[in-house]
Amino acid sequence: MFKAHPWHGVSIGEEAPEVVTAYIEIVPTDTVKYEVDKSSGFLKVDRPQRFSNFCPVYYGLIPQTYSGEQVAGIFAKRARRKGMVGDGDPLDICVLSEKSIPHSDILLTALPIGGLSLADGGEADDKIIAVMRDDAVYGNFTDISQCPRALLDRLQHYFLTYKSAPGTTQHKVEITGIYGRDEALKVIRASHADYRANYPELSSLWVKNM
Repeated sequence: MFKAHPWHGVSIGEEAPEVVTAYIEIVPTDTVKYEVDKSSGFLKVDRPQRFSNFCPVYYGLIPQTYSGEQVAGIFAKRARRKGMVGDGDPLDICVLSEKSIPHSDILLTALPIGGLSLADGGEADDKIIAVMRDDAVYGNFTDISQCPRALLDRLQHYFLTYKSAPGTTQHKVEITGIYGRDEALKVIRASHADYRANYPELSSLWVKNM
């Protein structure tokens, strides 16, 4: 038996972009940052979380997505930036849930409600924000405007600081804005189109086309 690659071997979801599959790489209790190894599909250690900040949500990727030309174009228009490129990774997703999930390396179903317009070293690195389907607390949210401000502040703080060490110079991470559900769906559609353009031989195995 072979394990499906979570980026290439799992469907984005039959109801995408309104409902998507999320592969979770990090849970809030993790003291180590994990990420998918692009070659093997296994979850690997990226680095220990160096400081006291931790990711306050379930964090991972949306299968069959790619931050490429179309995603960068949307970012450039939104942020009024020229020369933007995608970061060449699958689209990131932050999933809200009141339930405690003890470990990562799982799939769940999520409903996008918005996103963070994040640039990392001059590359578009959008963070889609979603709620876990049927969640008792967050499941009825339909737009990021319903999300607690304190949680959004914590999420932004995490992404602005998780790569930085005191007294060191790191490449610049900035959040140019927060957007709602309609923009998030547009970004997901664009990322799926970028994926199909960059991996046509894999895309032909799936009938899904938004």
